[in-house]
This record gives sequence, C-alpha cells and structure tokens, in this order.
Amino acid sequence: MAYTRLSDANEITARYMDSILIQERLIDSVTADISTEFFGERFDTPVMTPAFSHLGKYNGRELTGLEEYSVAAKNCNALNFCGMMENDMFQKIVDTGAKTVRIVKPYADNGKVRDQMQFAESVGAFGIGMDIDHIFGENGYDVVIGEEMTYQTSEMLHSYVTSTKLPFVVKGVLSVSDALKCADIGAKAIIVSHHHGRLPYAVPPMMVLPDIKAALQGKDVKIIVDCGISSGADVYKALALGADAAAVGRSMLPALEKDGALGVEKFIRSVGNELRFIMSSTGFAKVSEVDASLLVLLRYKI
Repeated sequence: MAYTRLSDANEITARYMDSILIQERLIDSVTADISTEFFGERFDTPVMTPAFSHLGKYNGRELTGLEEYSVAAKNCNALNFCGMMENDMFQKIVDTGAKTVRIVKPYADNGKVRDQMQFAESVGAFGIGMDIDHIFGENGYDVVIGEEMTYQTSEMLHSYVTSTKLPFVVKGVLSVSDALKCADIGAKAIIVSHHHGRLPYAVPPMMVLPDIKAALQGKDVKIIVDCGISSGADVYKALALGADAAAVGRSMLPALEKDGALGVEKFIRSVGNELRFIMSSTGFAKVSEVDASLLVLLRYKI
C-alpha cells in the first residue's frame, strides 16, 4: 500500500484531538460550574466565539452573521471576538451589547491598524488585538480581500499594547517562542491557533499547548485555543492541556446559517452543557481546576 502524505493541518489536528481519551472519576464528584473569569469579568462559559470577518446576511434576515453571533454571545454571557471589518461594522457589533474583542489584521497601512484599534476603544470594545498569522502569503506578504499585509516586530506590537488601556490579544501563536514574546510585549492573552490550517503540517494547537502553558507559568497571560473545537469534549481537552478558554469556529456556522442568533446560542449552550457533564464526570468542580491527570493519549497515527 502506497504511503500518502498528509499536509492538511486541519486533518492532522482532528486526528490528534481524537487520540486524546478521558478517564472517569465519579465518586465524590459534584455538578461542575463552568463559569470563568477573563480580564476581570465573569462569563458563564469558557466557550468563546471566533474572530470571523465579512459574514453577510443569511436567508434574507435583517442582521449580518457577524451581528447574529454577537447577539448569541451576549445572550450566553460568552466573550465575543470579531475579525477583519471596517469601523462602521464594528460599531454594529458593539451595539449588540456583546463584550467583544476586536482582532485587527496586520495591514501594511499602519495608520489603518491604529485607527481601527483606537476606534474600537472609543466605542466600548472589551479588548483589542492582532491576527499575526495573516502576515505572510505564498507570494510574500499576504493580501486579504484586496488589503496588503506586512511584518510585525516585537516593537510594533509593544507600541499597540502601550497605546491602549484595553487588554491586548495576539491571535495566531503556535510556538513557545512567540508566546514568550507576547508576554514580553505586555499582551494579556494569546490565541493558540493555526488559522484553519494556513501552514501545511502545522502542529495541532493542543499538542503545543502544554509547552506554552509551562513557558507562561507565572506570567499574566491568558491562553485561548481554537482550530477544530466543536464539542464540550474538545473544550475539556483544551482546558486540561493548559488553556483558559476555547473558541469554536466553523463548527458554529451551520447553526448560524440556519437559525441565526438563536441557533448559535443553542450551539454554544450545548457545547457548554457537554463540558459541564464531562467535568462533573471527572471530578472537576471548576474550570480553573481542570488538568491533564485523567487524559490518556493513544499512540498517534496519521
């Protein structure tokens, strides 16, 4: 049988995540509380929305998909994220009432970067950040929907951090090296992610997560993980391996397209309910207590 190479990071990630099994611990366990704290605020769930961009209106509904999933985040009291968009669209997201972190692209036009960050702060964003994993493309610097991107140095990122009073989040961290640089420049959170497999053979976020957690021990940096998160079991594994929270992504799109805000709300709550069940079944009463002691890693085969 011929060997088939597997460069799709999404498939590698899914196989790795599914190779992690969970032991039970039922005696003396109680119903778990899945609420969590982030940047000094209490949220009902560690399940967060993704930093999506440019979602239009589904099935002729009044609100865009971006606004609909933001409404769902507000109703679930979950931390909300959004991605590439102009300021008028971000204003609409803020108007939903969701506590939202705006993730800005690494535009070649640095004035646009700063304008979007300043606007976000002025209209009540919960946090701001940058999507560093869209710096490069196959032909050099990336071009996203006609917008040119450029490099980001530690000094540039530090200047964004010091320009705002809001917590700063760096999205697209996939190594201990970048995680430590984020801590050094004053970021308050990182999103461990390969952005749905932009890099061939990218390491699964959960595989590198324990090393990143260990490297950031004692530093005031929250860790979020995404890529392939679609269930409470996925969130549980992320928490156990060192994350403080996990973001769903493409897994919520069918619910969003079909039923809008209500569909996403039901989806987020269902993920949280499964997380609560697994935490209760493994003896962890609080999100902050979940660790890797009951995980079992199968021999990982591609």
